[in-house]
Amino acid sequence: MLVGQRTWWLRGWLGGLFLTVCALRPVGAQVLAPAGEWWAYGADAANTKYSPLDQITPTNFGDLEIAWRWTSISTEVTRRRPDLRVNQLRATPLMVDGLVFVSTALGQVAALGAGTGELVWSYDPRSYERIDPSETVGWQHRGVSYWKDADSDDARVFIATRDLRLVALNARTGALYPSFGDTGVVDLSTTLGRPIDRSRIRHSSPVAVVRDTVVVGSSVTDRTRTREAPPGHVRGYDARTGAMKWIFHTIPQGDEYGADSWQNESWRFSGHTNVWGNMAADEELGYVYLPISTPTNDWYGGMRPGDNLFAESIVCVDVETGQRVWHFQAVHHGLWDYDFPTAGNLLDITVDGREIRAIAQTSKQAFTYVFDRATGEPVWPIEERPVPAGDVPGEWYAPTQPFPTKPPPFDLQGITIDDLIDFTPELREEAVRIAARGQLGPIFTPPPMRGAGRPIIQSPGPGGGVNWPGAAVDPEIGRLFVPSQTRLRAIELVEYPPPATVGYFTDPWAVPVPGPRGLPLVKPPYKRVTAIDLNTGDHAWMTPHGDGPRNHPALRELDLPALGGHAGVHGGGPLVTKTLLIVNSGGRDVADEAEAAQFLTAYHKDTGQYLGSVRLPAVPGGNPMTYLHEGRQYIVVAVGGASAATPELVALTLP
Repeated sequence: MLVGQRTWWLRGWLGGLFLTVCALRPVGAQVLAPAGEWWAYGADAANTKYSPLDQITPTNFGDLEIAWRWTSISTEVTRRRPDLRVNQLRATPLMVDGLVFVSTALGQVAALGAGTGELVWSYDPRSYERIDPSETVGWQHRGVSYWKDADSDDARVFIATRDLRLVALNARTGALYPSFGDTGVVDLSTTLGRPIDRSRIRHSSPVAVVRDTVVVGSSVTDRTRTREAPPGHVRGYDARTGAMKWIFHTIPQGDEYGADSWQNESWRFSGHTNVWGNMAADEELGYVYLPISTPTNDWYGGMRPGDNLFAESIVCVDVETGQRVWHFQAVHHGLWDYDFPTAGNLLDITVDGREIRAIAQTSKQAFTYVFDRATGEPVWPIEERPVPAGDVPGEWYAPTQPFPTKPPPFDLQGITIDDLIDFTPELREEAVRIAARGQLGPIFTPPPMRGAGRPIIQSPGPGGGVNWPGAAVDPEIGRLFVPSQTRLRAIELVEYPPPATVGYFTDPWAVPVPGPRGLPLVKPPYKRVTAIDLNTGDHAWMTPHGDGPRNHPALRELDLPALGGHAGVHGGGPLVTKTLLIVNSGGRDVADEAEAAQFLTAYHKDTGQYLGSVRLPAVPGGNPMTYLHEGRQYIVVAVGGASAATPELVALTLP
């Protein structure tokens, strides 16, 4: 059955088509970025992560050298506060009119000279003074957002902080705007429609700024002992005044469309279903595209029977009104932590002679869902296929899940005996014995109860497929580039007795599945980059990203090619230019696999050929970006911040 035949999707699409026809209008008042600057987390509102700059080429990439380094101002705080658990510096900076804007892991904001890295101004919201250190698993922030008024010199930098505040800063001076909210700050804790536990919700991603509206998502802590949790509703605020313009209920309330997909009125108490990654937008249409996550909780949903709209969905929202235009649910009644962790990529494609304004949404489950971004119509059919059901007490199982017919998956989905490593007969035999301890099966196999069967070996497991670094596109040729990783996790559920109300949950969290002698359990590549031609829906090429474990004692005599893989959680952050595909980490011909993560790597866009790597002072944590300043092209990437590594921005340029 095609997903277009499923009632929820069809009703959403027809409603979206009507609203789209009515809503076409000229672009609002925000100015668009000039070539050579980088105004948004993904380069632009469309989240392309693309730049037309061409000074850095396949022939001179290896000549890049450090132009400047900037040490994060967070280090001044962490020296005084060793109790603060601070993660990597994961921000992707912006560059506007000669200034580089960046957030630190603690949510501070800095403006730097684009040619020197010298500090111009900084702002510290002091969120760490308002939050108990025991309430956080680690401080991080992925970036700030920029807005400029077309009718004046008003230019602002926005940040949503971990302690639930939306802050507007003067882009030239760093001063707060007295007329925005309460002297430059909006309280984000009071407008979700119900009381919330502030310790369980935070903001760590850039807000979306579309026309004159600031669109704010949120992060909600995964580990929970209660069925009740803060809802991940998305809100729109006026960029000038900070007044809330609208709220979109990601968990429909009352008699709203989709509320009956939360049976037993579970919409009243269910939470999460939030947008914790970045968002893409179409400035011309005035639409913002929400990549929505899993509801409470990730692995058990007996207390929330039904499909649970708009969890694990892409929702197109009118940025002026907050009204839903169209939606697509990628996972019905999610039980696998398959939230959308990153924004879709917007570009125009031509399919069978038909020009389409498209959105390509990559996912943790290694699918790419491609739609007409104005109407929500799938570019290629998406089929509802039967999936296995489980037997956990009280659980509700969706009988089918959506499967795109194109493009093909970009990473390992599900796991069979044929997927296990076979470098040598001995390793193969060991892999078979290890795999027998768990349950192999197709994607969407639900987790069992402990003691009622073997744990499932989920592929992709949590953190697998694509994650928050996302994909990038070359809009000139219609090609999508997806860094991903194969990440297996063993999962089984345990009952949480009263006073817990969550029902069942994992204990501990999803468990890594090592293979024989510490090698991966399945065949390579373990990290990869896949190029997808969105004009045809076919893979153009795939290349391993990094050497992986080919120097392992059990493999080093086999003279293996690159296997893909390196230290780090995610597949790598991409950047596309006129001349190159650049991805974090993935160094080759390095003896230590962990050391291979400390590089910036280039590939040929047409073939996937590995072109070389440039060593960085520490492991990169944020996506790379590029800009032109005084005639020179720079590439800037955030590094360090974990363990003893100093958090820094590193700018590279040609000699």
